Amino acid sequence: MSATILGIGTAVPENFVDQGTAVEMVLDLVNSDTTSGWHLQQVYMNAGISKRHSVLLEGEGGHSTTQTFFSRLDPSLDLSGRHGPTTGARMDRYIQEAVPLAVQSCQRAIENAGIDRSSIDHLVTVTCTGFVAPGVDCFLMDELGLRRDLSRTQVGFMGCHGAFNGLRVGRALSLSDPGSTVLLCSVELCSIHFDYGWEVDRVLGNSLFSDGSGAAIVRRSAENDDRNWKLVAQGSFVVPDSKNAITWKVGDCGFEMTLSRRVPSMILRNLKPWLSKWLSGNGLRIEDVATWAVHPGGPSILASVEKALELPESALDVSRGVLDDYGNMSSATIFFVLDRLKEAGANRPCVALGFGPGLTVEAMLLR
Repeated sequence: MSATILGIGTAVPENFVDQGTAVEMVLDLVNSDTTSGWHLQQVYMNAGISKRHSVLLEGEGGHSTTQTFFSRLDPSLDLSGRHGPTTGARMDRYIQEAVPLAVQSCQRAIENAGIDRSSIDHLVTVTCTGFVAPGVDCFLMDELGLRRDLSRTQVGFMGCHGAFNGLRVGRALSLSDPGSTVLLCSVELCSIHFDYGWEVDRVLGNSLFSDGSGAAIVRRSAENDDRNWKLVAQGSFVVPDSKNAITWKVGDCGFEMTLSRRVPSMILRNLKPWLSKWLSGNGLRIEDVATWAVHPGGPSILASVEKALELPESALDVSRGVLDDYGNMSSATIFFVLDRLKEAGANRPCVALGFGPGLTVEAMLLR
């Protein structure tokens, strides 16, 4: 039994910044010296990103070089400490900005699916960048005019693969409640967690992450529906001895990430053996997969997947294109990849992959 993705919707903030300008903005915030500035520029320019959108950028909609949420740091302060707005202030900004963005992606998913919003029975929300109660789910009910008696489920703090977990919930709900319709929405505001400092984890996170929202309508598959993509199976694997590979925790000045340099090598060693076994359980080999939808966590992540699975050079072009255009929007990013593939009429079967804290690998098989 499978669940169908009837429609996908995506949304990003109106304002964006190119990577070159982003470097200059960060250098101004942290009062860097020449050596540190050169290092920062190298990291940003090698991130595989042309531009990123952020709710913090100010202007009429378009390229922006202005934000006032983060202040220029006093040169006398030690950058090894944590600085900037408190976590409370960041959460206030999160709920203020996340709701309009989530509404946009949901409206587009509903329109794309061609359904009446009164038919939505379940609402699943996903985020790892903000927590407030009542949360985005309650606001979506009001803003979208959804029924007051629908069920709500929040998938929180699962990182970049969070949407995979949200789709697992959506699939289970649609299969256990025949005839029901599920609205799934992921909204991530990574830019509110900008982290002052020169540690590798901080610099990498600041150079990669951005803001966006993705949504999907999920319903139990009809037997004769070959037009829409069907979510037929999901798998999960936590790499042994990887608890410190990627971490994401609540700090006093925003959420704090650690990102080990071992992640690409972990993917190289562990992905193929597990994925081959999982695919075999679904009657497939790696070479049977027609299309790959890989979460673009960064250029090294994509390169390691490509190498581990011995994929053709063009196999991850769509993932690289999304990274280039938007950066890493955490859990929301996979919807941008799937949307482009669906619009291009990509061949099936398709396997989607995401990576997150653990190191955890999440996989989906779509036909």
